[in-house]
Amino acid sequence: MRIVVQRVRRATVTIEGVVHGTIAQGMVVLLGIRHGDTGTDLQWLAEKAVNLRIFADQQGKMNRSLADIDGEMLIVSQFTLYGDCRKGRRPGFSAAAPPEIAEPLYRQFIEEVQKMGIRVATGIFQAAMEVDLINDGPVTLLLDSEKQF
Repeated sequence: MRIVVQRVRRATVTIEGVVHGTIAQGMVVLLGIRHGDTGTDLQWLAEKAVNLRIFADQQGKMNRSLADIDGEMLIVSQFTLYGDCRKGRRPGFSAAAPPEIAEPLYRQFIEEVQKMGIRVATGIFQAAMEVDLINDGPVTLLLDSEKQF
């Protein structure tokens, strides 16, 4: 399982011209699920994201977490995080989990974050979405449950 974390001042996801979710200060999480991912993977990533110290403290150092600042999280499914671009010019997505496996794990990830007291907004699984955000910093991090990076 992989996530891209972006620290944001605010973010909105729009589907077919209708705002589906919006957050104030916090983070946008793009979530990619691969074959073989489990509840253990998503629990580790959810805990890691919520507790990442990427928000400024009184001295301006990244020393506070999403939980510390009472921030919000926008979670969007993103199978393209498992796009393989090593050959040819069109990415291959064979490592990405099929929808019937990925969607329950996506929903479980959302629940895990909510259990930690974080307000969550989401997109719609498999929908074509537009994500608007004001990236703060910018701060963008990559996390992988297999700890590949």
